[in-house]
Amino acid sequence: MASTRERFLSTFNVIRDELLSQLAVRGIPPDGVEWYTKVLDYNVVGGKLNRGLTVIETVQIFKGRPLTDDEYFKAAVLGWAVEFLQAHFLVADDLMDQSLTRRGQPCWFRVEGVGNIAFNDSFILERAIYQMLKTYFKETDYYTDLVDLFHEITYESVVGQLVDVITSPEDKVDLSKFSMERTSLIAIYKTAYYSFYMPIALAMIMCHIPHSKDASKDPYKTALSILLPLGEYFQAQDDYLDYSAPPHILGKIGTDIIDNKCSWCINVALAEASPAQRKILEENYAKKGDGTDSSAQGGGECERRVKEVFGQVGLDKKWEEYESGMYEKLKGMIDSLEEVGKEESEGGNGVVRKEVYLKFLEKIHGRKK
Repeated sequence: MASTRERFLSTFNVIRDELLSQLAVRGIPPDGVEWYTKVLDYNVVGGKLNRGLTVIETVQIFKGRPLTDDEYFKAAVLGWAVEFLQAHFLVADDLMDQSLTRRGQPCWFRVEGVGNIAFNDSFILERAIYQMLKTYFKETDYYTDLVDLFHEITYESVVGQLVDVITSPEDKVDLSKFSMERTSLIAIYKTAYYSFYMPIALAMIMCHIPHSKDASKDPYKTALSILLPLGEYFQAQDDYLDYSAPPHILGKIGTDIIDNKCSWCINVALAEASPAQRKILEENYAKKGDGTDSSAQGGGECERRVKEVFGQVGLDKKWEEYESGMYEKLKGMIDSLEEVGKEESEGGNGVVRKEVYLKFLEKIHGRKK
C-alpha cells in the first residue's frame, strides 16, 4: 500500500507528462522540453507538500468516505496546482533575496547555467497551473471558480510581496518603518491566503459547497476567519525558526537579519529594547560584518550582535508565550464553530468541519522546521 505522500507524488508524474506533451505539440525543441522538465522536478516536488496534501484530505473529509480514483486524481491536480504556485513564488523570492539554499539544496537561480533565466522559469511554473486547470477541469461546472480563485489568491500574494519589499528594501535600512501591524499584514497577504485558505477553498469548490448570502454563515468567510490568523501564526513561526533553527534542520540558511526583513523577531526586539540595545540594532541590522549595508549572505559580526540583543530581550521566552497564546486562541475559535448536518451540501458540510482546521493547527503547532 503506497503511503499518502507516495500516492500524491505518483500523480505528479502523470501531470508532468501531460504538460510536456503540450510542449511537444507546440513544436518546442528537445532542449526546451528538457529544461522545462528540470524546472518542474527541481522546484515543485522537494518540499513537505502540506498544501497539496491538505486539498486531498479536505475533499475526503467533505465527502465523508474514501475518494473514487477520479475524485482522488482531481483533488491531487488541485493540490499540485497549489504546489506549483508555491514553487513560482519561491523561485522569484529567492532570486529577489539572493538567497543561498532552499529545501537543503542551492536555490534554483544558483544552479549552474540558470542565473536570471529563473525569472522566466518562475513564469513557467505559474502558467503551468492554468494549463492543468484547463486540461482537467474545463468540462466541469466549477472550472471558472477555480480559475478565479487562483487569480484572486495570486493577486493577494503579490500585493503582500509588494508591502514586504517596500518595507524592507535591500539598499535602505529604516527600522522606524517596522511594526508588528505591518508584519501581520505581510504575513496575511503574502502567506496566509495561498498557504492556508487556498487549499481549503479549492476543496470546497470541488465539493460544490456554495456561498451563503448571509455573511455570518458563509463557509468561505468562516474559512477566512480561521485560516488567515492561522497563516499569520505560521509566518511568525517561520520568522522565529529563521533566527533560531540550524540550517541542517531548517533546510536553508536563515537570512532575515541580513536581508532587512520586517520579521516577528525584529519587531519583538524593537518593542523590548532599551535605547542602548535599539542603537545596536540600528547599527547592525541588515549589514555585513564590516558594517556596510548589504543583503549579502553570512552577516558575520553584525548579525551576531543583532542575535545577541535578541537573546538579551528574551526572544525565546517571548516566542514560547506567543506560540502558546496563539494555539489557545485558535483552538478556542475552532472549538466554538458550529457544525451543520449532511443535508447542507453535497459534501456533508455547510461550513468547514472542525477536523479540517484542527489538522492544520496540529500540523504547524510546535514545528521545528
